[in-house]
Amino acid sequence: MNTRSFDIGLTAVAPAIWGSTYLVTTEFLPSGYPLTVAMLRALPAGLLLLLIVRQMPKRNWWLRSFVLGALNFSFFQAMLFVSAYRLPGGVAATVGAIQPLIVVVLSRVVIGSPIKVLSVVAGIAGMAGVALLVLTPGAALDPIGIVAGLAGAVSMAFGTVLSRHWAPPVSPLTFTAWQLAVGGLLLVPAVLLLEPSLPPLSVANVVGFAYLGLIGAAFTYLLWFRGLSRHEPSAVAPLGFLSPVVAILLGWGVLDQQLTIAQSAGIAVVLASVWLSQRAQVVRRA
Repeated sequence: MNTRSFDIGLTAVAPAIWGSTYLVTTEFLPSGYPLTVAMLRALPAGLLLLLIVRQMPKRNWWLRSFVLGALNFSFFQAMLFVSAYRLPGGVAATVGAIQPLIVVVLSRVVIGSPIKVLSVVAGIAGMAGVALLVLTPGAALDPIGIVAGLAGAVSMAFGTVLSRHWAPPVSPLTFTAWQLAVGGLLLVPAVLLLEPSLPPLSVANVVGFAYLGLIGAAFTYLLWFRGLSRHEPSAVAPLGFLSPVVAILLGWGVLDQQLTIAQSAGIAVVLASVWLSQRAQVVRRA
């Protein structure tokens, strides 16, 4: 295995683990606290990493850290949950799946990366695969939910491209610590204003929060930003299609949910789109 394949494979671990978020949230966490969960997922993990790296931003990196923390965590998470609450899960996931296509366009505008036909085809195929995975007949379309889903996709796409464009002069661990801490901190006012206090936590709740913070945030975003520091955003972003695949497989394997023929086809299409997106990078470099 060459270095590029290893790096891409390691980066792909992040969205694969993110696919377990739904299972952990529904089975281990109290329901009805989306912003609180998002904040507790980011802020403690960010503070822990800051204690490890013992390095704060300098000069213009304070502003950049706030911008990236807001784009990749605060605003993205808020829009994600608005979309999820106002749309059926399948519609919300399909709307969010437009992100890799947005990344392709933004990469051209921000960092001058060429738009490759294979990348566009891969993005469209990925959206189709996600639709097969999660859409149900008769899914309702709420305009506010659609706008929120698109806004979240644009936010994460900007965060992905800018994370690469600004190329921080620090390790991926330090870069992850800054963004997680800022992203969680920016969510605190929204939590205090919009959500009630958490009920007393059970052992399962604590385990769920620990998993989402340490594994689902600190570890995965370290891998994600490491990948972005080494590869084009248009190569990294399509790996996000793996999240709904893992979510569906966990629902089938752990929760005994039915795996339909359409979902099986969706898994195949998604995996093909991810392969095609990486092929586009190899063809471009050749």
